[in-house]
Amino acid sequence: MTSLSTDLAPTGVLRASINLGNPVLAQGTPEQPAGITVDLAREIAARLGVPVEFLCFDAARKSFEAMTSGAADLCFLAIDPAREAEVAFTAPYVVIEGVYAVPKDSPLTTVAEVDSPGVRIGVKQGSAYDLFLTRTLQNATVVRGPEGTDVFRAEDLEVAAGIRQPITKFVAENNDVRLVDERFMQIQQAVGTTKDRQPETVQFLRDTVDELKANGFVADALHRAGQFDATVAP
Repeated sequence: MTSLSTDLAPTGVLRASINLGNPVLAQGTPEQPAGITVDLAREIAARLGVPVEFLCFDAARKSFEAMTSGAADLCFLAIDPAREAEVAFTAPYVVIEGVYAVPKDSPLTTVAEVDSPGVRIGVKQGSAYDLFLTRTLQNATVVRGPEGTDVFRAEDLEVAAGIRQPITKFVAENNDVRLVDERFMQIQQAVGTTKDRQPETVQFLRDTVDELKANGFVADALHRAGQFDATVAP
């Protein structure tokens, strides 16, 4: 493992970038993070024979920047063409759905209807669904903010976008909005590192993730974190 650990953890510590802004992937505090991504980082560090350090952020965008700036060695992000230019990803380990919330009296009932002229969609800036909607929407407009639901409220938008679990919670806590149950995207969460790593290093990460999906590690970690709606990627 020596050459692998030298390549992936050049400081002697595996520095893992953790996105606490996605409650499916990570929970807890920057001082005591928990969840599937934390468990995966610990397992990878153990296999390399090095300690692990967690760099915690409140948004995927910041987690990505830590990776590309060289502050982190490992990241846990959704696979997206905009990120693949700089990050070498494993296969996905978990699949999450992106869904919409709309005001109770909105005429919008389907994903297709949301992509209409005059419709403004609140998103978390730099999130996987921000990147996806920016790339794929034909008519609707993306409005970015610290949280999709916050900018939806602040600017009185037609739609809020987000991952299913927090959007469902938002709808449950606010009786003036409802869920568009159909998903607008499938978000494939993967482990990543910078593309300048050795091919053997990237292969080690890919093999490790495949093994941890197959042997039940990923499913167990999701269940321990209470994320029963998250699906282990095939």
